Amino acid sequence: MNVQVTAGKLADLKTEALALGFLEGDMELAGPKAEADEISGGLIAKVLASGDFKGKANQVLVLHTPDKAIKRFALVGLGKAADLSLDKMRNGGGKGTSSLRDLGVKDVAVLIPGPSHAKTDLGKDWPALAQAVAEGALLSLWSMHDYRTKERDELKAVESVTFVTEDAGAKAQLESAVGVARVLAESITETRNLVMHPSNVVTATRMAEEAVRIGKEVGLEVTILEKADMEKLGMGGVLGVNQGSVEPPKFIIMTHNGGEKGEAPIAVIGKGITFDTGGISIKPGEGMEKMKYDMAGGAATIGIMRAIAKLGVKRNVVGLVPATDNMPSGTAIKPGDILTSYNGQTVEVLNTDAEGRLVLMDAIAYAVKDLKAQAIIDMATLTGACVIALGMEAIGVLGNNQPLVDRILACGEKTGDRGWQLPLWKEYNELLKSDIADMKNIGGREAGTITAACFLNRFTDNTPWVHLDIAGTAWTEREKPYRPKGPTGVPVRMVVELLSNWEPVSNKA
Repeated sequence: MNVQVTAGKLADLKTEALALGFLEGDMELAGPKAEADEISGGLIAKVLASGDFKGKANQVLVLHTPDKAIKRFALVGLGKAADLSLDKMRNGGGKGTSSLRDLGVKDVAVLIPGPSHAKTDLGKDWPALAQAVAEGALLSLWSMHDYRTKERDELKAVESVTFVTEDAGAKAQLESAVGVARVLAESITETRNLVMHPSNVVTATRMAEEAVRIGKEVGLEVTILEKADMEKLGMGGVLGVNQGSVEPPKFIIMTHNGGEKGEAPIAVIGKGITFDTGGISIKPGEGMEKMKYDMAGGAATIGIMRAIAKLGVKRNVVGLVPATDNMPSGTAIKPGDILTSYNGQTVEVLNTDAEGRLVLMDAIAYAVKDLKAQAIIDMATLTGACVIALGMEAIGVLGNNQPLVDRILACGEKTGDRGWQLPLWKEYNELLKSDIADMKNIGGREAGTITAACFLNRFTDNTPWVHLDIAGTAWTEREKPYRPKGPTGVPVRMVVELLSNWEPVSNKA
């Protein structure tokens, strides 16, 4: 997709459609909106006066001016000023562009009034406001139709998006904001595509190949540990989960050397279960086809590493993706089996469907033992219990370092990848006690999300760590302005925001 930025008079703009945002109850036509009304021959003012458009959140009204250089004007509602947030601006950008896309428009322009016309307190951080609008516009246009063989000519897609401001002095700021938004949108597209592909296409091998491809494109060092490498290292978790599969496992390592030489890296870890049948503890058949998205944490890790490389984040960051599927067979691990993790701890497997934590334990131990990481962030579609507790709106957030938890929660509020903290009290560890091993891999039905995090914490060796349970947020069945149905790309923007503004944390917090 062609993405452009322009600044100056709207009279110089030629486009199939221009999207204009309006606050509910504020129909004032001033500055660039007054110019837009003049170009429309007063049509915008007439419609606003009629009351047909009130500016309610996500309301869109399209006006046709076929004889003009701007052939359509899309009036987009942003809702009440008191409720406005960066995420509401993303919604506005997404709703406007996706609505025009659905009409078959291929060339879209989006007006972002300059700082002097940006109303409400959001205008005080105009670059953030502009970036939010651009993010919403670009993210809303994602689709993936690789497997459609019929009626492909009927698929609608925007080919060009131009972000416009009337303030020539703000053009450089707008270019920077749109540049960041574009990197994030492209990186989330990579993430979404990986998740959307079926598991017979995106195997652990394909995930590794995609990581290598992306690494070459953006300048990341990529190393792939093969099964034999993991056997030498003693990664009993990944190998145990892979035991029932004909597909070989891969341990993906993506390195971004953006910081000082010798500076301990931040480890970003994503669960890469390319398909989860549950193993011997097999899942019910209904809805099992969605288990291709059980590698969404790993896909997000690859997207995050792409984004920080493109943005030039000045920190050393290593992305780790332990990748395999979880299959039942005569060689699969069984309830009651005992696995030995990379750092030597033993785990009694009571449920083979609690496999994500088994591959993550090896990755976390690797981050501690081999990388000497200064902090660890892991993301995983880990527990159905998180969906029950928080639904589809919030990421479950748990960690052993409160300042780090607080920072990532704040990043989520800014980016729209919102999280909610759950406790990690020592009492919950009682549920993981095993009679014959160091721990069990499940703690029973109660507090399932919390006991899963307690399990992972046993491998951090007190390294500052945050766990993001994205089981409810990595996929959506509900169409939203900038999140089409399917994989969401959560929590790419949240973690990139954290890494872009990283501050070291103490391991004593």
